[in-house]
Amino acid sequence: MAVVLLMTVGAAAQERYQKVIPPRRYEEANKEVKVRPLAVLFGDSITDAWPIMSPEFFTLNNLIGRGISGETTGDMLIRFQKDVVSLRPKYVVILAGTNDIAMNDGPISLEHILDNIISMCQIAKANRIQPILCSVLPAYLYSWRHELTPAEEIVELNEMIRAYAESADIPYVDYHSQMKDERNGLQENLAPDGVHPNLEGYRIMETILIDYLK
Repeated sequence: MAVVLLMTVGAAAQERYQKVIPPRRYEEANKEVKVRPLAVLFGDSITDAWPIMSPEFFTLNNLIGRGISGETTGDMLIRFQKDVVSLRPKYVVILAGTNDIAMNDGPISLEHILDNIISMCQIAKANRIQPILCSVLPAYLYSWRHELTPAEEIVELNEMIRAYAESADIPYVDYHSQMKDERNGLQENLAPDGVHPNLEGYRIMETILIDYLK
C-alpha cells in the first residue's frame, strides 16, 4: 500500500514538475535553424500537427511550426523566448486559447487568457518581431471534456482578442467565421473530432493566413 501511494505521489510530482519546467521539445531543432524564418507559427496541438499534415506550406513559405499538444497560453508564454524570440522571425503567428477554455490547467478567466496573449505580443514587439493574432478555432464540444460547452466562450474570447489586436495595431486573422457551423462548432468536414483540422481545414487556414505574411 505504501509503495503504491509513493508511486502515485511521485507521478503527480513529476507531472507538476514538467508543467513548471516544460520539456525542451524543440531545443535541438532550434539549434539547427540557420536561416531567419519569415514566421514562427506558435500554438498548441492544432499548430503542432500543421507542418505534419501540410509540410509544403511551411517549406515553400519559410515558416517554422512550434506547437505543442495540450498547451495553454500560460505554457506557451513560458517557452516564448526559446521557441520564438531566439529564432528571430519577422512574424510570430499566435493561435492559442482553446486548451485554456478546456481547463487543461484548471479554471482560468477569459481575461487571464487574454493577459497571457498580450504578454506574448509585448515580448515579440520588444524584440522587433511582428505578432499576428488568430481567432481560436470553433469548437462545440471537447472530446476529452464532455461536460464543457465551449462554443460561446470561444466567440467571447475571440472578440476580446480582436479588440486588443485593433487597439494595439496587430493583425487579426479570423479563422472562426469561415470554419464555423450553425452551432458555432467546427464544420464536421473540416475536423472529424470537432477540434483538430484535417487537411481540408488546414488548407482553408493557409488561404486565410498567407495574405498576412508579406
